[in-house]
This record gives sequence, structure tokens and C-alpha cells, in this order.
Amino acid sequence: MSIKWVLCWQPNAGTTINSQILIEVSNCVESINGVKEGGWKNTFCFYKPMLKEQANASKFPQHFLGASLQEQPDKFYMALSRQRLIVEAESSMQTIMENLQSYRIKFALNCEGFQYRLGDFRVRVGKVVPINSENLRGIVMEMEYLPISSWKTSHLIMSEFFEILKETLGKKSLPGHFVHAEPNFSEFGLSDQYTSRHTVVQYASILAQMSTTAQ
Repeated sequence: MSIKWVLCWQPNAGTTINSQILIEVSNCVESINGVKEGGWKNTFCFYKPMLKEQANASKFPQHFLGASLQEQPDKFYMALSRQRLIVEAESSMQTIMENLQSYRIKFALNCEGFQYRLGDFRVRVGKVVPINSENLRGIVMEMEYLPISSWKTSHLIMSEFFEILKETLGKKSLPGHFVHAEPNFSEFGLSDQYTSRHTVVQYASILAQMSTTAQ
């Protein structure tokens, strides 16, 4: 397993996110010899319980994030942020929940775009949009280092590569910048060895900030 940082575009005060920023970011990645490998897409669904009796409300999580990652097409991840819990299940879990009518999707988002290879790195740049809509909610970047799976060991080289990306983007004078909020993975019972669960924790943090507007 490789290591990933998931970055979120932070617009400057008084500015908004638009598709031109996404194009400029992609152009910047290509300008540092990024080779386009194709498209990518992750899907995230915000679930809420379908309670037949309100008295049972305390027995169920009030809401959770469901994640389908392109890197793990046979898996479905459930992020229960309040409980600090990440659950990995088979992808059929979504169908099971629908059939049981235990939870329903409140809203869903796609993170989709293009991925690029830069030596030992892979960079994915994508838009965050509601399913069946082009209403742009945000821009994300996955910064992946392929040779190492240790979060701690990779930190220096990831930081250096992030600085290169920021310097390249800075030449464009774009109205904002990418930020990396480093989660405390140990709170979720996750070790130093990176897994797809670590990816879900990072997305859960980013998407929680967007959830209030993605209704």
C-alpha cells in the first residue's frame, strides 16, 4: 500500500470556487511533467437512519459517511466520526442497507477528475459535485507516494513534494490554495501503516466541512 495526503482547496476570502481553478490546477500538474493516466472517481454518501420508532433513536448512529473508493471497488467503508470508527465491509453492504430499509441516503457526492504520474508520485485532481449534478462544491487533490506505506516515514518527502506543488500553483496567482489538515489516525484505531481506511478518514474530515452546503 502507498501513502496518501488528501488536500482540499481553500478559496481566499470573498472568492468562490469555479471550474477554471480546476483547469489551472491540472495544467500546473502537467507543467511539472505530470503524465495523465486517465480518470478517477470516488463516491461518498451521507446516510441517516430510517427509524420506525423514535424510541430506538439512541440505538443507531444518527448519521455516517459511506465511501466507495476506486482503489478498492469490492469494498464499502463506513465512517462514524462521532464514534471515531471506520468500518470496512463488502460492497454489497449498500444493497443490504437498502433492502433492510435501515438507512437512507441524505445526499451523495462524487469526487472525480484526472490522475497523473510523476515518477514515484501519483496526483489526482478532481471536483466535488453532487451525484447527477455539475454544481461544484469543492476541489480536492490526492497526493500519493507509491514506494512507502508508513505515514511517519513518508512525512518529510510528502511535505517536500507538497511545497513543490504549492510553489508551482503560486505562480498562477490563483484565488486560494490547497490545505492539508492532518487527522489523528490513532483516534480511529489506525496504525502507522497506511490503508484505505486512512483515506476515508481524510475525506470524512474534508467533506464534513462541505456537507452543510451540499444538500
